[in-house]
Amino acid sequence: MKKNNLPELGKIHPDFFNRHIYRKLGAPDASVLIKPQNGVDFGVVELSGQVMVLSTDPFYIAKELGMEKAAWFAVHILASDVAVSGILPKYLAVDLNLPPEISEDELIRLWGAVHKECKKLGISVVTGHTGRYAGCNYPMVGGATMFGLGSKKELINPHAHPGDVIIVSKGPAIETTGLFSAYFPEFIRAEYGASFLKRAQKIFYQMSTVKDASIAASIGGLTAMHDATECGVWGGLFEIAQHSQVGMCIDLDKIILQEEVRLVCALFEIDPYKSISEGTLLATANKKKAGFIVSALERAGIPASIVGEVTEKNQGMRVFSGNKNRELKHPRVDPFWGRFEEYLKKRSKIPRLL
Repeated sequence: MKKNNLPELGKIHPDFFNRHIYRKLGAPDASVLIKPQNGVDFGVVELSGQVMVLSTDPFYIAKELGMEKAAWFAVHILASDVAVSGILPKYLAVDLNLPPEISEDELIRLWGAVHKECKKLGISVVTGHTGRYAGCNYPMVGGATMFGLGSKKELINPHAHPGDVIIVSKGPAIETTGLFSAYFPEFIRAEYGASFLKRAQKIFYQMSTVKDASIAASIGGLTAMHDATECGVWGGLFEIAQHSQVGMCIDLDKIILQEEVRLVCALFEIDPYKSISEGTLLATANKKKAGFIVSALERAGIPASIVGEVTEKNQGMRVFSGNKNRELKHPRVDPFWGRFEEYLKKRSKIPRLL
């Protein structure tokens, strides 16, 4: 948190989390196998021969997407964080604290789409709460917890090891591109044309790691998986390394950068590697299996590449590009939120005629 200034938007920095939250987790319990920690998207409780995987997030309804697409995204944000455990999501508990202006028709469409996507993914809704309240607003209209249930041997307890290789699917700023092209199409169309805008908007359905994680887990050899959400690829890789107490050697030139992502981020002056990227799977894996994982992802139409190697902690976090290299530090602030707020204000000033 900045001194003498407004707090930074987005997730709190890992240092603050480790100092003030990680050490205060209520009553200790030996059945809790994985506790809240940076670089890990889920928690795990052992239940007599099985494990229960849990992940909690805001219920994020980006109304500009349309209720159906917004609901798809809200479900996949939650499902993705369970899927990276190696165990598929199975149950959902959801709290809808809705803005007063939401109509019954909008709520019917919203929940119909949640039901449809949960049914498709094999997820059952088990409990929840629904109401309209003053002070609530889009896009954060409540919160939800997704659960998975499986055997302990299926669980990927994330811990990267020196000698593992690093895999990245889809490349950076997937969510940034998906959301900016939905919220601010007029700016993108004016710069790049209508045809490019349609291509950028198709990135939306890449904003999930459920399929990526399921395919990768089916091959085996994984030591960690992480969904590159806030602070993007750089933040996510940093968190894996910090949690695992390792270093990393990352080749920037081997990370896939989709054309639509590159141009949208350039337009909004966003570093794609630091920006929110729900849908980008970050994984570490045994060298012998990594090539098979990448091939399996590509056969399923998911672009992926091996981008580096896990090293000893004393070698630090290094990013290489050509003949240059630099230390990788946690981005601390995701550029998405500041730009998002800035362009919401710009959009409100555009005459309705345009």
